[in-house]
Amino acid sequence: MTVEASGEAPTATRCGFVALIGAPNVGKSTLVNALVGAKVTIVSRKVQTTRALIRGIVIENNSQIILVDTPGIFLPKRRLDRAMVSTAWSGAHDADLVCVLLDAKAGIDEEAEAILTKVASVKHEKILVINKVDLVQREKLLALAQAANERMAFAQTFMIAAISGDGVDDLRHTLAEIVPPGPFLYPEDQMSDAPMRQLAAEITREKIFRKLHQELPYQSTVETDKWDERKDKSVRIEQTIFVERESQRKIVLGAGGATIKSIGADSRKEIGEILGVPVHLFLFVKVRENWSDDPDRYREMGLEFPKE
Repeated sequence: MTVEASGEAPTATRCGFVALIGAPNVGKSTLVNALVGAKVTIVSRKVQTTRALIRGIVIENNSQIILVDTPGIFLPKRRLDRAMVSTAWSGAHDADLVCVLLDAKAGIDEEAEAILTKVASVKHEKILVINKVDLVQREKLLALAQAANERMAFAQTFMIAAISGDGVDDLRHTLAEIVPPGPFLYPEDQMSDAPMRQLAAEITREKIFRKLHQELPYQSTVETDKWDERKDKSVRIEQTIFVERESQRKIVLGAGGATIKSIGADSRKEIGEILGVPVHLFLFVKVRENWSDDPDRYREMGLEFPKE
């Protein structure tokens, strides 16, 4: 007796949340983008750029991997910092498994030591991912991997260079194999659960980081106010950059508006590349005093407002 092909049981799907935990600037956002194969979260050389749990969604064979890119874990001083750290740990505890990222060059420094100590309380399966391996000699990498595995029982260890993609495919294949069985939670063509309005605001915020090297970026936020899809297929976007003081507004504008024009040009180009259509971007800079103490702003960023 033969079984018709149409009568065969469909291949079971797998789906799970994978949290990326690590110190600031260890390469979590770069890894998310490399795994997804597209830009879904902002990347900057300055630390603490990721504020909320921006997820990248990866389809690999019959698995859907939902990546939770948590804010870098650091010693919190301000209210915003405390909210970011709290969000990072909630992401780790809520996920199905956790990837702990270490910087190959930094090794187990004070920040990594604190993370390894705290992540021991996370009950899910943990995978060690050593990033930036292209910057370190093999002997040092092996010693780092051994030292980290002596600290806790990692299920597996991967050595990658997220910026070039080395080792990323192996990590993706493994994550696809070990996320739990279950139906897909997102459409197969969706790369992130962050709406385009939010992603566009994040891209503009990234450009502020790259243009301005003062303390300013940590005291600014960007909101997409209008998003109009026009008949000619182009998109007209209006965004507001909020700062806390008039002096900061002048910094963002620059002499003769040069800085804001440069930020707008870079952001417009990248948003257009992602959308695949022409973009008309209009930026406004406004002073919103003490926005970092406003609970509504935290909710808009997907963060819980710390009471203290």
